[in-house]
Amino acid sequence: MPYGCLPLAAFLGLLILLPLFLADIMLTALGRLGLSPSLSMWAALGIFLGGMINIPVKRIPRTQMLESNIFSMFGFERMFPGQVRRAPYTVIAVNFGGCVVPVMIVAYELVRISLYGMTDLALTLISVGINVAACYHLARPIPKVGIAMPALVPGFLAALCGILFHHELAPMIAFCAGVLGPLIGADLMHLNEIKSINTSVASIGGAGTFDGIVISGLLATLLAY
Repeated sequence: MPYGCLPLAAFLGLLILLPLFLADIMLTALGRLGLSPSLSMWAALGIFLGGMINIPVKRIPRTQMLESNIFSMFGFERMFPGQVRRAPYTVIAVNFGGCVVPVMIVAYELVRISLYGMTDLALTLISVGINVAACYHLARPIPKVGIAMPALVPGFLAALCGILFHHELAPMIAFCAGVLGPLIGADLMHLNEIKSINTSVASIGGAGTFDGIVISGLLATLLAY
């Protein structure tokens, strides 16, 4: 193989290996949450495939017309870049893979934690509250981008809370705080500020306006182990 082809071959190899590497990290993190191998696989598939599904929940009327891709609600806007529509409103949506699936896992983890005792559940809720407050103060609306905040802070903070409050249950506590912190503090508590952002679709848990819920939760779980 000519020397000039080596960078291309390395790049193609990276494209093939990177998804496998990310999938392995996700399955490792889900396994540390007490999910069985089969359940971890289904949860990972739900996160990956569900990331293409945005569920509309609300429309915010706007004074100006906003452009958006017709397929943006299903995650296929890059495949059909020319399919544009104009509408005088912003659609608030919930991403299935980036929000619904992580919240379902959080509900499962909260039930498991409650079985250890109400004190452990209270410590988990305190961790969630700390991360919610931090995410709320760090999040800022960025015109034509969305609600932005430092990507790694929620995960590191959630992991720290889990380790300090209950080392044995640290991964579970960290995941709950890592998911609910950005979801509540950065997303839900800043919904009113969407009016100041020129975006046609605001997806909670989806790539773009809202993101980082899954990343924060999985990072916190891995760091708190």
